[in-house]
Amino acid sequence: MSMKKGILSVAVILLTMAGIVQAAGDAGPTGGPAIAANDLHGAVNLTYTSRYIWRGFTVFGKQSAIHPSIDLNLYNTGFGINVAGHIANSSGFVNGERWDYNIYYANRLWESEWYATDYRLDWVYYNFPKLSSHTRASIDLQELNAVLSWPNIIGVKGLVPSYVLVKLWPSNSGSPVAGRVDLSTGQPSSGTASGFAHIFMLDYGWVIPAILPNTAEQVLNLHGEVIYNDGVGPGGQNVDHDWSNAVFGISTDFPICKDLVFTPGIYHQVTMDTSVNTEKSITWASAGLTYKF
Repeated sequence: MSMKKGILSVAVILLTMAGIVQAAGDAGPTGGPAIAANDLHGAVNLTYTSRYIWRGFTVFGKQSAIHPSIDLNLYNTGFGINVAGHIANSSGFVNGERWDYNIYYANRLWESEWYATDYRLDWVYYNFPKLSSHTRASIDLQELNAVLSWPNIIGVKGLVPSYVLVKLWPSNSGSPVAGRVDLSTGQPSSGTASGFAHIFMLDYGWVIPAILPNTAEQVLNLHGEVIYNDGVGPGGQNVDHDWSNAVFGISTDFPICKDLVFTPGIYHQVTMDTSVNTEKSITWASAGLTYKF
C-alpha cells in the first residue's frame, strides 16, 4: 500500500469511527430515547509531523510521521478514552510504529480559589503491533501518569503552569526493553524502560487581533516544557538520571467550518543529555485536522 493510500485509509477509518459514535449518541443504546447531544462527544484528529520526537527521544530518525487519533468524553463523567497511532511515512521503521490506548479521568479541585487545580489521571498501554504482545520479543509498555495544572496560581489570564509525573514499565517482564538490549543499537544494555520521569510545563494563550475574516480574535498557544528523566529508556537505552531536554513551541487553531479545525505548529527541542538524544538541537513542524462531535 502506498503512503498516500495508507493516510487516506486511516482518515476514512477514523471518520467512520466518529460517525458510529455520534450515531450511538443520537439513538439510545437499546434503541430507546435519544441521549442528549452533549452527553457523549469527542474528537477525531489526524496530525502530520515533520519529525516525531517523544519525550526527547527521536522515534523515526529524520523521517516524518502521521498520528491518527480519536478521543471520547464519556457522558461528562470526567472519564475518557483516547486511541492514537504513530506511523512513519517511510519504510524501515515498521517495528517502531506504535498505537497508544489510553483511559483517563479529569476533573478540577477548588474551583473558585487561586490554587484551583485541574488534574488528569491516565493509564496508557503502548502497543507495537509488529512485535507480538504475547511473545518474549514484545516491547509493549504500560504507563501511569498524573497531570496537575494551576490556571489561577500566577494571576495572569491564560498563563498556566503544569506538572506531570510519569511511571513507565515494560508490559512483559521478559521484554528486551526490561534491561537487556538497547533497541537503537541492538547491543546489550544496563538500561531499562522501567522508571519515573518528571515534566514541568508552562502554557500561555496569547490573544492577538483576528487573522481570518469574521473572527473576533486569534489565540497563539505558546508551550514550553522541561523533562527530568529518572533513568528511563523506552527502547532499553541506558539513560542518565538527569535533566534531559527542553521543548518550546507555538500553535494556533483555524476553524474551517463549524466542527473542523486546522492546527499548524512549530516546535524546537534543546537536548541537555546525550544519553536521551545525540542531536543537540531539533526543529520540527506539525499540521493537524480535528473534527469535533
